[in-house]
Amino acid sequence: MAARYAVNMVSYIHELSGWPHFRWDHQRLVGYLAAVRHHQGRLIGRMDALGFDLRREATLETLAEEVIKSGEIEGEMLDRDQVRSSLARRLGMDIGALTPADRHVEGVVEMMLDATQNFDRPLTADRLFGWHAALFPTGRSGLRRIAVGAWRSEALEVVSGPLGHERVHYEAPDARRLDAEMAAFIGWFNQDDPGDPVVKAAIAHLWFVTIHPFEDGNGRMARAIADLLLARSEAMSQRFYSMSAQIREQRKAYYDILEATQKGDLDITAWLEWFLGCLDQAFDGAETILSAVLTKARFWDKHRGQSFNERQSLVINRLLDGFEGKLTNAKYTKLAKCSPDTALRDIDDLVRRGVLSKDPAGGRSTRYSLMA
Repeated sequence: MAARYAVNMVSYIHELSGWPHFRWDHQRLVGYLAAVRHHQGRLIGRMDALGFDLRREATLETLAEEVIKSGEIEGEMLDRDQVRSSLARRLGMDIGALTPADRHVEGVVEMMLDATQNFDRPLTADRLFGWHAALFPTGRSGLRRIAVGAWRSEALEVVSGPLGHERVHYEAPDARRLDAEMAAFIGWFNQDDPGDPVVKAAIAHLWFVTIHPFEDGNGRMARAIADLLLARSEAMSQRFYSMSAQIREQRKAYYDILEATQKGDLDITAWLEWFLGCLDQAFDGAETILSAVLTKARFWDKHRGQSFNERQSLVINRLLDGFEGKLTNAKYTKLAKCSPDTALRDIDDLVRRGVLSKDPAGGRSTRYSLMA
C-alpha cells in the first residue's frame, strides 16, 4: 500500500492511553501454538534428515521465496534469477552461472540474510538504519526521494485507491514521537522474554508496522523482524519455510486484520490468532520447496554416471529450479548463451540419452520436457 503525508481524525491504538501495553487471551492461543510448535518441530526434523547439501539447497530456495514474496506483498516484482544468484553468492553456494543482480536486489537480500543468519545479534537503531539504506540504495522510492537510514520527519498515512478517491487505512504516530517509540520497541525486543518467541514475532511485526518509523519499506522490514524472531525461536539460521509466501497468498486478509487491529483497542488476540494460523499454513507450503529439492537431488543421483557439458548442466538446473513453460531451441540458446546450432546439438544429445523428451508438436515450435 502507498503512503502519503496528511492528517486523519480516526483514532488508532497508538493514541490510546495504555499504548503499547498489548493484551491477549492466552487460552484462545493454546491450540494455535500447539499446532505451530508441532508442525515446526516435524518440519525441522525432516530437514535434519536430508543432509547438509540438501538443507543448504532448501535454505536457498526458501530465502529466495521469502525475498520475492515479501516484495510482491507491496506490489514490487523482483527478478527470481537475480535473487537466487545474490543469495547463492552470499551463502557460498555454486549454482552454475550467476545472473548479475542490481543494487536493489542486493540490498533486499542483504537485509534478509542479516535478519535470518544473524538472529542472535541485538536489534539496534543503527542496524535498522542499515537495513533501510540497503532497501533504498539510490535514496529514492520510485521517483520520490526519501530520507534513507533515518526515522521519518513528517506525518504519514497508508492509503490505497486512485488519486482523488483514496481510502485512508492508517495514520502512523507523529514523527516527533519516533525516538521514544523506537527506543521502547527496541528495548522490549532485546530483553529476555519468558513468553513464547513465536508470539513475540507476531507482536514485533504488529508493533513495528504500527509505529511505521520510516518513509517507506516498513512492511518489508516488519516481516524481516518477524523472520529474525522466528529464526531465534528455532535457534538456527537455516530457513525451510516462508512466512511472506503465505502472507502473499492471504494478502487481503493480512491488510484487513492489520487495519482492524490498528483501529481497535489494545487486545490483539485476533491478530495473534491470524498470524499463528498463517504461520502454520506456511509450514505446509514448505512441502513444495522440499519436493522440488528432492526431485533435483534424485535427478542428479539418477544421472550420476553421465557427463554433461557446462551448457547442458546449466540448462538442466534451470529446468529443475522451476523454469516456466517448456524448453525450446530459442530458450536454450538464450539460457546457455550459445548459437542455435550448438543448442540443437546439445538438445539432440540430451534427447538421445533420455534426459529430455520431445513433445509431439514438431517444426520450429518443438518443445522439450525434462525426464524426471
